Amino acid sequence: MFKVHWIVFHILPILGFFLAVTLLVHQNRTQRSPSSTAAWLLAILLIPYLGVPAYLLFGGRKARRMTRTKPGLAVETKDTVERLVTQGVGSIFPVRCGNGVSLLPTGEKACAALFDLVEHAEKNIDIATFILGNDETGISVLAALTRRAKQGVHVRLLLDAIGSIRVSGKMLAPLLASGGQCAFFMPMMHLPFRGRANLRNHRKIVIVDNGTAMLGGMNIAREYMGTGGETRRWHDLSLIVKGPVVADLHQVFCSDWRFAAKQETAAENGPAPAGSGATIALQLVPSGPDVAGDPLYESILTALFKAENRVWIVTPYFVPDELLLKAMCIAAKRGVDVRIVVPRVSNHPLADLVRRSYLRQVQDSGATVFNFTPGMLHGKVILVDDSLSIVGSMNMDIRSFFLNYEVALFIYDESVVKDLGNWVTDLMSQSITGIRKANVFVEFLEGAARLLAPLL
Repeated sequence: MFKVHWIVFHILPILGFFLAVTLLVHQNRTQRSPSSTAAWLLAILLIPYLGVPAYLLFGGRKARRMTRTKPGLAVETKDTVERLVTQGVGSIFPVRCGNGVSLLPTGEKACAALFDLVEHAEKNIDIATFILGNDETGISVLAALTRRAKQGVHVRLLLDAIGSIRVSGKMLAPLLASGGQCAFFMPMMHLPFRGRANLRNHRKIVIVDNGTAMLGGMNIAREYMGTGGETRRWHDLSLIVKGPVVADLHQVFCSDWRFAAKQETAAENGPAPAGSGATIALQLVPSGPDVAGDPLYESILTALFKAENRVWIVTPYFVPDELLLKAMCIAAKRGVDVRIVVPRVSNHPLADLVRRSYLRQVQDSGATVFNFTPGMLHGKVILVDDSLSIVGSMNMDIRSFFLNYEVALFIYDESVVKDLGNWVTDLMSQSITGIRKANVFVEFLEGAARLLAPLL
């Protein structure tokens, strides 16, 4: 008994101390924001028996040793640099002209569009989603894919291993038996496991016959889309896109598929010709460990600094880093109409607690905060002036900008910006404005929660 106590009270603390020091050294060597570094330092030092394992599991940021088998996304285009500098967007893809865009402002319309795409596919269907629900929506979509696979359509389904953890082999068996394929992105049960839980594929992509695509914030589950009038369905937004930009989106999907399925893909076609009468200029901006730097974050930051008239942001979770928050505050102080629309109550109570101090800080700088009341709001939209709209899979939080694999579409078209503006205005009409001042106790809780914001 004496030896056991001696080991517990002497050897284990010493080992824990040296392990914590090792991780602290690693922290200083990684390219993290100061707030992220401080949060992990607090966790490792104050609660080492929880903080150390958590860092080993969740602490990876662009862990290249884990992702080196996934080739980085790249495009060989001579005029890319010049065009991107003109637009102020640091994507690997250039601006593509001659596209068509249709808004899917409800889950019912998005579901109908998805089934229509699947039903009319002639050659192939490629789908990537963070969540495939084990519910009537997910099962009905799987049934439709299974039927098309039996008819000879090449079906590939890419699921995130964490987001779609409820998907069982039994659910997928009919699709696989019919000739369809399925792969899981970054399974947790894999060695080395360091950081794997953090690097999630949050992209939502549907591509049919390499010519039509659907993207946005909706997962394939009952909360997001469905055929019936589900009263608890979340408010979300997706887009249907046709034209040259679809080839760029297909390149992103194929890169993710090669990594997850460990399969080579057929040679990808170049951008499709512009559609008849299609005039919209679009630019795809992916981000994640497979892209050098943080192009989506930097592009949004640049747009905030360039904004002259307005910046409207719709997001389910608002946990920006200090620089992004400062850019919003500066924009509001120099007279830009800054509006932030969030759900009054989201599905993550801790995120709601953390966001309050950030929203209050932006509000104190002159921005207006809208709390959407009818239910959960999951749309992700940014409008800058009357000439730029950004729609994608990213939330306005640190995880989306620095950890997840994400994709966003930059839309340079006043008519689409106007339509999106009408959609946002409708959300505002169903919202309560303002964030109330907090008492001392609530301010303390918000401050403590804000320390952990980079880890959410």
